[in-house]
Amino acid sequence: MQDRYSEIGFVQQILGFNLVPRKNGTNRGNDTSLDDFSEMWYGVFLWAAVSSLIFHLPAALLAIATLRQHKMARFMPIAILLMGIVGPVFGGVLTSAAIAGVFKAAGKRMISLEALVFGVGQSFCILIISFLRVLATL
Repeated sequence: MQDRYSEIGFVQQILGFNLVPRKNGTNRGNDTSLDDFSEMWYGVFLWAAVSSLIFHLPAALLAIATLRQHKMARFMPIAILLMGIVGPVFGGVLTSAAIAGVFKAAGKRMISLEALVFGVGQSFCILIISFLRVLATL
């Protein structure tokens, strides 16, 4: 693994806000565009997972604070945190691959901001659907 990231270290890429490690480890200066399918997929998935945890963590903390005295509902924060992890792992993987596949098939490069928008957008759509209760009307 060290030879793949020889010019720029893996940790340096992550801490330098180039959150998606380069497949070939080349230094492109400020060019943060994602060319490869795996880079695009990982960028969108990473933002979807992080934003999902940002949405679910306050809900779990609020549930811990309000339901700590309840006999059965005190375990609800565990379910909330699990959904914050399980949702992106199963659903986010597929939708991120679909988005990256469309970009790759179109021959376009994805910039890091687009990965952020698509990743956070996935979590935001799930949040909106959950609050609007659209599924309950079907």
